[in-house]
Amino acid sequence: MPATILQGKEVAKSIRAELAEEVLELKKQGIVPGLTVILVGDDPASHSYVRGKSKGCEEVGIRSELILKEASTTEAELLAIIQQLNQNPNVNGILVQLPLPSHISEEAVLDAIDPKKDVDGFHPINVGNMVIGNETLLPCTPHGVIELIKRTGTQIAGKHAVVIGRSNIVGKPVSLLLQRENATVTMCHSRTQDLPSFTKMADILVVAAGKAHMIGKEHVKPGAVVIDVGVNRNEEGKLVGDVKFDEVKDSASYLTPVPGGVGPMTITMLLKNTVQAARQQASKSFDMNG
Repeated sequence: MPATILQGKEVAKSIRAELAEEVLELKKQGIVPGLTVILVGDDPASHSYVRGKSKGCEEVGIRSELILKEASTTEAELLAIIQQLNQNPNVNGILVQLPLPSHISEEAVLDAIDPKKDVDGFHPINVGNMVIGNETLLPCTPHGVIELIKRTGTQIAGKHAVVIGRSNIVGKPVSLLLQRENATVTMCHSRTQDLPSFTKMADILVVAAGKAHMIGKEHVKPGAVVIDVGVNRNEEGKLVGDVKFDEVKDSASYLTPVPGGVGPMTITMLLKNTVQAARQQASKSFDMNG
């Protein structure tokens, strides 16, 4: 049987409807979740992403603010803005759009964000909490991958999951989150020898290598859930994934398309993190006042 195509847009729509209800409840308590996005420079892709984030905030009722800065902005100026936002109680989430101009250290900027407001889930404290299994703000794309798998009705516990790619943004965190769901996880990467021998064992295959069409039918166990996180442009300029969609759709039980699979989930999980951050900050504020 051909795979069921996992349309991230549909799953994201369902989650956003749930978030809109949650935001309404928070507003009844006088809590208005607020997200501030900082965009430095004029990268067209970054501007497109930021528009999507603003639209998503509007959809679920989150107050959003965009701070636009020129590419010549210094690291010290950017860090000063972050410090002001850290201290602003009306800002629950802070997101600095990457990539940054080369003269600004991404590490220094991400480390400067208050972990409680780090809705990208990249701060070392949040990463550490994720590793040891504490509740924390999770990185958006990996969190979106887990939600997509869960919404298929797939039982993750006890399954063998194989993750291809070991980036800090997707590969490493998604493997940790799969372990947290009690999957047995194998990580593969560019130095892995005889890749099909590993991927053929996967009940759940997450591909995040950033190499167009590297995974074909010969890599996939019949009936596997295949999540393609790759976003690449082919010679015609068309967006394609890491998986050969037309081949694998006849083997997998579930398969995400590119575009339209994992992509819509990333911004949705950012919105979810912002609502979670607002709830947690309000709770701590009430505790301190009480």
